[in-house]
Amino acid sequence: MWPALHSAGFTPRLFRPEQERDLLNLGLGITSLIRRPTPSAADLTHEEYVQGTQDFLRRMKSLRPTWLAFLGVTGYRAAFGDRHASTGMQPAKIDGANAWILPNPSGRNAHFPPAALAQEFTALRIAAGLPDRRRTRHSGVTPTDTGRS
Repeated sequence: MWPALHSAGFTPRLFRPEQERDLLNLGLGITSLIRRPTPSAADLTHEEYVQGTQDFLRRMKSLRPTWLAFLGVTGYRAAFGDRHASTGMQPAKIDGANAWILPNPSGRNAHFPPAALAQEFTALRIAAGLPDRRRTRHSGVTPTDTGRS
């Protein structure tokens, strides 16, 4: 996930997982529906999704984000009962926030190698109207691409 965030222009440099809180200074945050590590979504119960989704929605009510991005179609489908959801922008908002599903960045997801994953993250950044925060290697200047012509 971290290389995809940077390649997509969300971060000015490659962050490490322990720098997660540094994303807040960029107006980004990361959280989980289910707050326990699992090898795969198949290891989660329906009850965990229900409880995790309720907890998540409580947290989002206080934060009031404009955009919510979910990693993984399977988790989104289970949490929100949308069996037909796919990656990209979702038709329904969640508590007023735009919802977007990103592919799961797990190495097990062979459908989305790193370059394809970065493209998916870039599509979200552009849709959200966020600037490209990557710094060019030679000039140190941040590109201004927001995806708008």
